[in-house]
Amino acid sequence: MKTYAIGVIGAGFMGRTHAYGWTVLPFFYDALGYRCVLKGVCTSRIETAEAARQTLGFERAYPDAETLISDPEIDVIDIASPNTFHKPAILAAAQAGKPIYCDKPLTGNLDDALEIERCLSDAARAGQMTLQYRFYPATLRARQMIEAGVIGDVICFRAVYLHSGNVTPGKRLAWKDLRVYGAGVLYDLGSHVVDLITWLCGAGLREVYAQQKTLHRRRPSYTDPNVLVEQDSDDMTLISATLTNGAIGSIEASKIATGTQDELRFEIHGTRGALRFNLMQPNYLDYFDVADLETPLGGMSGFKRIHCVQRYDPPAGFPTPKAAIGWLRGHVHCLYSFIDAVHAGRPFDPSLARGIELEKWLAAIAHSAQTHTPVAIP
Repeated sequence: MKTYAIGVIGAGFMGRTHAYGWTVLPFFYDALGYRCVLKGVCTSRIETAEAARQTLGFERAYPDAETLISDPEIDVIDIASPNTFHKPAILAAAQAGKPIYCDKPLTGNLDDALEIERCLSDAARAGQMTLQYRFYPATLRARQMIEAGVIGDVICFRAVYLHSGNVTPGKRLAWKDLRVYGAGVLYDLGSHVVDLITWLCGAGLREVYAQQKTLHRRRPSYTDPNVLVEQDSDDMTLISATLTNGAIGSIEASKIATGTQDELRFEIHGTRGALRFNLMQPNYLDYFDVADLETPLGGMSGFKRIHCVQRYDPPAGFPTPKAAIGWLRGHVHCLYSFIDAVHAGRPFDPSLARGIELEKWLAAIAHSAQTHTPVAIP
């Protein structure tokens, strides 16, 4: 049986998430025909890499990403570090000819993304982005239904990804709040919701008009909580968008939506019906059919709830299809889609080329917010 030795760059929240996914693959999928082992890990310091090795079950801790990538015993590179460190790892892994699994966004910086585009001979085949919200049965089913024309032509949409963590004024800055790390809410949450709504609608962005808000301009420093510093990123981005298929709608990403937890939701309205989804109720996809009669007394008209739950196609066989799904399951299926494509020689989707495309869209959105003008996207 083929064994893939996995090297993970980063062992913070996302590094742990990815390590979990690699570890549990054989539990969720039957007769894979290959196995994956956590061969190596590196972080910003060898001490934390060694701690990750001991805690998460890696075979070896590496002093830096360059050493890990160049090790001939490692087959696959998983990039789960802060955004600004993605570019050198992507280029080194591509030069070494190793498949890349990269957390979103690709870089958080358009110039870096364009350099990757210039340097990679085929970004579509170099690796895959971690855009896990595509990989729930409910979102997969929504895409199927839209592609099949079940709701007709898409007319309009609204999509939001809402957190509330930055409402508290004294909250210490995290790296995801700092532009030096290629971060901010647009790049952190916005990358997910922009990708999801365009993927579902089967169309790219044609024009955007955006506004941004930062609630507390000065917050405790990332490095020293006793020092107040300027926050240089957004807490919220609101986008009016036109898609290449003519659909119009709104997209919002926020960490100042008081009372929310992890609320990624969308509504898509078409000429024959509508779909809606909320990540806080991830087992269900709601569907409206305009053909349902409203008489007598409402007839059978109204949104119907589809029980997607955990009904993945084979070889997903565990747990039962009717078992409630959770946040980690989307990550596991996203990772499975990547390694199974590696094993079968299939194209990656969403590929690094999609990551580059997203960077161009996010940069256009940021430019619109900065200039207070609509921006057309070529």
